[in-house]
Amino acid sequence: MRKRTLFSLAAGTVAAGAATLAYASLVERNMFTLRRFDVPVLAPDAEPLRILHLSDLHMMPEQRRKQRWVAALAATDPDLVVVTGDNMADPAAVPGVLRALQPLLDLPGAFVFGSNDYRGPVFKNPFSYFNPDREYVQGVELPADELRQVLVDAGWHDLNNARTTLKAGGRVIELVGVDDPHVDRDDYPLVAGPVSDVADLHVALTHSPEPPLLDLMASDGFDLLLAGHTHGGQVCVPLYGALVTNCGIPRSMVKGLHRWPGSDSWLHVSAGLGTHPTAPVRFACPPEASLLTLIPR
Repeated sequence: MRKRTLFSLAAGTVAAGAATLAYASLVERNMFTLRRFDVPVLAPDAEPLRILHLSDLHMMPEQRRKQRWVAALAATDPDLVVVTGDNMADPAAVPGVLRALQPLLDLPGAFVFGSNDYRGPVFKNPFSYFNPDREYVQGVELPADELRQVLVDAGWHDLNNARTTLKAGGRVIELVGVDDPHVDRDDYPLVAGPVSDVADLHVALTHSPEPPLLDLMASDGFDLLLAGHTHGGQVCVPLYGALVTNCGIPRSMVKGLHRWPGSDSWLHVSAGLGTHPTAPVRFACPPEASLLTLIPR
């Protein structure tokens, strides 16, 4: 009787695990969600301004459902589109990324890249993410320059270690960005400095939300800090949250909108729209894009 009970428990555990894995890989991974946040960063009496924040597409060529879903976000009528990297997961992914972004390219836009815009993913032990000192392994070279050129030719601003101003929603917006800190491609000192008094809004971009970098951006006076990279934890535990962040921010800030500590700046971390191709699962953390409505303080 005892053996039969133990066998039944083991079988039930295996069945539950298989069902959870099937849900995470076949269902939730494709439950694309639009998050909406109000961000109080504008001057009093200013009209709202909408920013569509996309991140971590990790696009594979055949992911037509994701491409159609992203393309349909043009209907949200954003004033500015911001992309915070890791667009590709395959050397042949550029056409798929462009199918997703094409309806948005007529709008003002800006982007930074992540490590998976330069090099493709490789298989790794999922438990290695719990080791902050693990060696970072990179895969096949990806066509970053091809994607960069298409976006720049469409009029979007390349903010990989760059700073600029643009007009969107009838406002002058100052933007700064860095290349991916996760692989030491960032050079914030090259573009650092106090924000301009001429601009109506100041926005900073990075792929990986590393606290020392965010401190510098906030101290320079940027109102809104935008990042991705974390996938929101990708696999979360209900009532507990993310197990890891894959960067320096605390688990409590792994996704969503937060006031950056010790500053007047707001941080928004996107949980992203894709997954690592060798770990195509999400649990208690659906893929997402965010529409940020900026409102008066």
